[in-house]
Amino acid sequence: MTIRTILVDDEKLATQGLALRLAAHEDVEIIDTCQNGREAIRSIKTNKPDLVFLDIQMPGFDGFSVVQGLMEVEPPLFVFVTAYSDHALKAFETDAVDYLMKPVEEARLADTLDRVRQRLAEKRGIEEVDRLKEVIAEIAPDSVETLTDGGEQVSSNRFEKLINIKDRGQIFRVDVDTIELIEAAGDYMVIKTGDNSLVLRETMKDLERRLDPRRFQRVHRSTIVNLDLVKEVKPHTNGECFLVLQSNAQVKVSRSYRDVVARFVH
Repeated sequence: MTIRTILVDDEKLATQGLALRLAAHEDVEIIDTCQNGREAIRSIKTNKPDLVFLDIQMPGFDGFSVVQGLMEVEPPLFVFVTAYSDHALKAFETDAVDYLMKPVEEARLADTLDRVRQRLAEKRGIEEVDRLKEVIAEIAPDSVETLTDGGEQVSSNRFEKLINIKDRGQIFRVDVDTIELIEAAGDYMVIKTGDNSLVLRETMKDLERRLDPRRFQRVHRSTIVNLDLVKEVKPHTNGECFLVLQSNAQVKVSRSYRDVVARFVH
């Protein structure tokens, strides 16, 4: 797939340097360059790019104002590029794919583009399934449910590999493979790895969409477990049981979710 891209920076040399580095990636097509926020908003609305590399500090509309100015349309993916680290927290709050420091390093850029490809693949996979469902709903309504199941299987490998978590004034990039347990705490989610606990402001429903359901399953109304990190199942009374995780933490599985346990018993 081609990644239609717009570069936004008030410094021409910065734009040229980034374009030169992007030229090494054959699937990236630069369709426009802009020198200020107003130009960027117009170009994004007109060209509907997949990706925008966006400088933060520009005369007039800064990078965050550009994002805010696109709230009424479906926004592209954003990667912020700046010479200053001060705005990193705010950048990730906008759900930006990444935050790059100038001068952009080639290896760091390659890592960012991998994340962009992953996000686009997931998005396009969902769009394809939705279009198929619309067509089949007209000609064979009874087949829609079957298609939904198949579509989930096809797109199940297009989930987040890293999750950015702002906690205690820092940004943590957590590898989902290390996540053992996720617990709801009001409007927050507590993400637990073997040796750390981090707090993420996100609903459980939204977080579930980002995680592979073959691995991350609810075992309680407010608890998600990484099934790959379960080392033991302990039966309990009343049809309930406990899952023992790699860290030796124990999690109760309520009767409503006992079908999750069934996959361990073959």
